[in-house]
Amino acid sequence: MNQPALEPRVLVVDDEPQIIRFLRPSLTAAGYLVETAGTAAEALRLAATRAPDIVVLDLGLPDMDGKDVLARLRQWSSVPIIILSARDREAEKIAALDLGADDYINKPFGIGELTARMRTALRHHASAKTEATTRATVLSCFGLVLDSEAHTVTNCGHPVRLTPKEFELLHLLLRNKGRMLTHRQILTTVWGPAHALDTQYLRVFIGQLRKKLDQDPASAQMIVTEAGIGYRLTSD
Repeated sequence: MNQPALEPRVLVVDDEPQIIRFLRPSLTAAGYLVETAGTAAEALRLAATRAPDIVVLDLGLPDMDGKDVLARLRQWSSVPIIILSARDREAEKIAALDLGADDYINKPFGIGELTARMRTALRHHASAKTEATTRATVLSCFGLVLDSEAHTVTNCGHPVRLTPKEFELLHLLLRNKGRMLTHRQILTTVWGPAHALDTQYLRVFIGQLRKKLDQDPASAQMIVTEAGIGYRLTSD
């Protein structure tokens, strides 16, 4: 007899009682086991002892900035982390994503959007773990198939000719499909730290990839632009 799937455990870190009162029943109804913390110290303790499957983290905590909590978690954990914050400045989003957040949602927010982003982050994390375990060389999405060992790309069965850097860029996006990657993350990974600020250079390469991969440029694009932040390859 098949065992029922375990409910994913979410750690919600927020010092606003009304947010906790809203999220606890909503996430429970969505199938999550909910742990809560109102301080950074409690969040770090629960993250270490309760092993959550995903963390929803506010930046405005009373004892420590949420970005510092994020940085500490990333020293030892790859758990998906979604930032939920009233800080809507672009610089805050970029800093959190560069520190390793998987996504960033502004307050006020809808529970439907939050749970959708959580599902995406959990899928990406599971996919990354599987890839790391099996050392898969073939990645696919939207009819695209990239074979890193053979160094080939096909789109709906048709070969796609890419330059070496275009191939590296697509490989990075496919490995992180569904996850927002900042300009800095992409540029330092593909071109190196010396090119961390060459966003115009990256924009040109993204444009070239779109032309080569999107069969219908007028339709919804696979590579989504988050203005001023970075790019995301949407999940199929």
